[in-house]
Amino acid sequence: MPTVKVRNLKNEEVADLELSDAVFGAEFNEGLVHTAVKAYLAKARAGTVGTKTRGDVSGSGKKLWKQKGTGRARIASIRSPLWKGGGNVHGPQAKDWSHNLPKKMRRGALRSALSERLREGNVIVLDEFTLGAAKTRDFVGALGTLGLEGKTLIVDSHDNDNLLLASRNVKRAKITTSRSLNIYDLLYHEKLVLSRTAAEELNDMLDPKRRTGAHDDAADNGGAAAENTTEEAA
Repeated sequence: MPTVKVRNLKNEEVADLELSDAVFGAEFNEGLVHTAVKAYLAKARAGTVGTKTRGDVSGSGKKLWKQKGTGRARIASIRSPLWKGGGNVHGPQAKDWSHNLPKKMRRGALRSALSERLREGNVIVLDEFTLGAAKTRDFVGALGTLGLEGKTLIVDSHDNDNLLLASRNVKRAKITTSRSLNIYDLLYHEKLVLSRTAAEELNDMLDPKRRTGAHDDAADNGGAAAENTTEEAA
């Protein structure tokens, strides 16, 4: 069972925390993670592009001139694709690109990514990420003390208003919750910071032996992200 050091914002070790072996000790499944990322990105696609066919463009359906005797090419409708302003032939149409991924695969991908981040030494567990005021300077200073210089994903409660407000102008950092964690964010960010509460919630949500009904669907929004918040396995 993996054990990590719990730190405070001064980067001092204050306790030890045992993590679920099923969640943070799983083998890396590259194929599964790849499939989960593709599903996440597909769900995030807008699919709103669309061109007008001859049935969609404006214009009369009346024949412009008689078929024969004018010396001009025959024409049936001003909406013909042959005419400027006419409809488009075989153009792109609006489409829903999303496809469902089984819950077990989504949870399995999250477990695989979390375990790999821990093996890389890129997971930091904090006792709590509490700021005295909603100041970006304090937030950036805390990241510097913890040695977090690259892209950082912080998993904590959305009730932590000071943290949310202080971090919103820092492009290299993102705040999310354990219920909103998704595979894309895990791979995109180089460092993962978990509050102690968030780590315990992930243990409960993603461990098949410990998961309860209350948490059953918490880790299943392989896109709650694509909830445009970004969110979001066996």
